Amino acid sequence: MFLVGLLGGVHCAGMCGGIVSAISAGVPRSPRPGWRAQLPVLAMHAAYSSGRIFSYSLAGAVAGGVSGVGLLAGGALPLQTVLYVLANLMMVALGLYLAGYTRVLAPIESLGRPLWARVQPLARRLLPARTPAHALGVGLLWGFLPCGMVYSMLGLALLSGSPGSGALIMLAFGLGTLPNLLLAGMLLTRLRALTRSPTLRRIAGLLVFGFGIAGLARASTLGDGLWNGLICHT
Repeated sequence: MFLVGLLGGVHCAGMCGGIVSAISAGVPRSPRPGWRAQLPVLAMHAAYSSGRIFSYSLAGAVAGGVSGVGLLAGGALPLQTVLYVLANLMMVALGLYLAGYTRVLAPIESLGRPLWARVQPLARRLLPARTPAHALGVGLLWGFLPCGMVYSMLGLALLSGSPGSGALIMLAFGLGTLPNLLLAGMLLTRLRALTRSPTLRRIAGLLVFGFGIAGLARASTLGDGLWNGLICHT
């Protein structure tokens, strides 16, 4: 999950470029020379990403809690297998989406728009963020931005079997996205140009695609895998 977040960070840096710019714009200019002048900017972006990752973890805990209510019981193996296959198909679609070969996840992203329509006005009230506390609040709310990559990872969190495991899955994913967004905050112009590189996006997307294919290849042994650590279980 961490690697998926890291590889998908090229998508995050492009998609969240606007909010990253807004966070950076709210930081007063520092009179200190060199790298020290970047510390206030780094603190703001760390606060923003902390809030965003917390929201991901909370969503993962909810998904894990749903799956824990009898979903991983011994007699539910057919249902587990179907959900496992669907989750990995989402991973395959995510890889193709990141590589720019398809927009198949766009309709899935639209499912979260009604909630985002209610959350976005609250987030915009905190912009421009003047303090780390404001940036934290923006991150907490921006974690609900409709995103096919996040929804794909929630599909795997749904198989975790408990709120704690679901939260850890999304925490690992969120931490994977962190380096790209921190760099985007510090080196916005250069990184945005890099994330638009078709070659980089294709490499990252095809690696994620490979994760999904590897997961599908293990679907036939899911029953044994449940008890050997393939998926967490209660």
